[in-house]
Amino acid sequence: MARNQYSPIADYGLIGDGQSAALVSRQGSIDWCCLPRFDSGSCFGRLLDSERGGYFSIAPVEGAREASIHRTYRGDTMVLETRFRVEGGEAVVIDCMTMSRQGPTGTGPQILRVIEGVRGSVDFEVEFVPRYDYGEIDAWIRQQGPNTYSGIGGDDGLVISGDLDLEPGEHDVRGRCTVRASERVRVAVAYADPASLEEYRPEAPRSEELDRALDDTIAFWENWVAGLRVSSDEGAETVRSALALKALIYDRTGALVAAPTCSLPEVEGGERNFDYRYSWIRDSTLAARSLGDLGCDSEADAFRRFIERSAAGNAADLQIMYGLGGERRQDELDLDLEGYDGAKPVRIGNEASTQVQLDILGQLVEQSWRWYERGHEPDDDYWKFIVDIANSACERWREPDRGIWEWRGEPRHFTHSKVLCWVALDRALALAKACMRKAPERRWRAARDEIRETIERRGYEKRRGVFVQIFDEKPLDAALLRLPVVGFIDYDDERMVRTADAIREELDADGLLYRHRSDDGLDGQEGAFLPASFWLTEVLARQSRIDEAQEVFDRTVATANGLGLFSEEYDPRKQRMLGNFPQALTHLSHIEAALALQREAEALTTKR
Repeated sequence: MARNQYSPIADYGLIGDGQSAALVSRQGSIDWCCLPRFDSGSCFGRLLDSERGGYFSIAPVEGAREASIHRTYRGDTMVLETRFRVEGGEAVVIDCMTMSRQGPTGTGPQILRVIEGVRGSVDFEVEFVPRYDYGEIDAWIRQQGPNTYSGIGGDDGLVISGDLDLEPGEHDVRGRCTVRASERVRVAVAYADPASLEEYRPEAPRSEELDRALDDTIAFWENWVAGLRVSSDEGAETVRSALALKALIYDRTGALVAAPTCSLPEVEGGERNFDYRYSWIRDSTLAARSLGDLGCDSEADAFRRFIERSAAGNAADLQIMYGLGGERRQDELDLDLEGYDGAKPVRIGNEASTQVQLDILGQLVEQSWRWYERGHEPDDDYWKFIVDIANSACERWREPDRGIWEWRGEPRHFTHSKVLCWVALDRALALAKACMRKAPERRWRAARDEIRETIERRGYEKRRGVFVQIFDEKPLDAALLRLPVVGFIDYDDERMVRTADAIREELDADGLLYRHRSDDGLDGQEGAFLPASFWLTEVLARQSRIDEAQEVFDRTVATANGLGLFSEEYDPRKQRMLGNFPQALTHLSHIEAALALQREAEALTTKR
């Protein structure tokens, strides 16, 4: 795959199992997968280097480019189906990461790919080309049994098996098969610890075992969706976003990964390429809110507990993000890779993990308040944690910080950060009263009131009558749309109405929104930030501006790919996705916008 042959980001579908995920192209190639965790080194990384990255392809021998291709998810699941129509036949490649955990090695994630004939006959080619540690290590291929091969390198290992003839190469495994109507050919790839492969030879799973694993996986997703408070009949797009979010939760700890990819560019060919395979505290409020509204209390609570554990129950030890197991170090490195479509640098790790972002204090207490509203009081240990957070907000709210956009320039006094410090104290006071807990309420109340007065004096421009991005400056940013969501101001307050209108006008990107237009210390104009457009939808809907809200919502939903997946950003001029994909924050914001639009439209109908 030459540089000009990188598949558009929109061409990819997501499969996952609560441990990791893979991106599957329209042409049937898995071009991104990190095993055994989302944040492990890649084993298939062609997404970031067309020559060295590695891939796992199943496509018609005639070539996917000559085939008619149609993709969909099977019902309400994360099981992907790619239908190839070629001269003389039609077949479907069914892709999933199995939920049964019973691969050839008996442990770890397993990718299952099933070729199913529909009519006539289709010749397929299988290419298994693993490259470990982001393309640094070629796989050492060894036969483990009939049509079963291992590929190991460093501390990584995969086992491929199937009911077709596989031929090993020096660093890859390939095979061909012909599939006729009603026939199935199965190929499974499972993660394996290389040392364990020295001790035993894994047996290839039987065809009926793989079929059962596929059925079990379909049943898992269908059962999970059945527990949601919204059905596909009521909102198929909302359900699809919920499924994407579930696939991005690391189920061992409850951490929500911001995206399963790294270094997909926010600017074409530019430097805004970051690693999102970590769990951000900032996402916690939206996660708790969105998943809670859908009835996913266990997922929302698991994330709450993950953050408390990761911070060691101490607000002084808070970071803005953590590794999926709670790891604190995410040192940023540049890799010697070509980069997606030539975009460099290719980064792993994220130096923003060491930034001061004061808004996380409010995010955490807001999350706790929402958990209380669903009927759960904080225990003694968690209440101590909340008190520490509120006290930290009292002590630190006057400091400049890096803000919600992870500013890489000098720290500033961001209005949004100050508002979230206000939220930390406001919700802590509410919890203390509701739960009859001891707290330094007089101190909290005085600090809360001082923060509000300062925001309304320095974070508000009287001439235009709008809130601003940075104290005593004029630029706007889309984070101001969160002010009514967290209860700092009413949605229909005239100041908020004017602020929403000004943001819509000044940050417009062909009907979408930029985050801001300020110099943030990085080169290039990034694309439109999709969560912001969904935030605007919610604000307009809550202001009873339903037609305007629907217009913004429809424009934003149109940026999803054919599978209902959203990226972080979008280039409206070239009509292409930008940034890491799929993006949890976009899907979280989509759910909240859809629910707000539905509720407000129903309320207006009732009034009439």
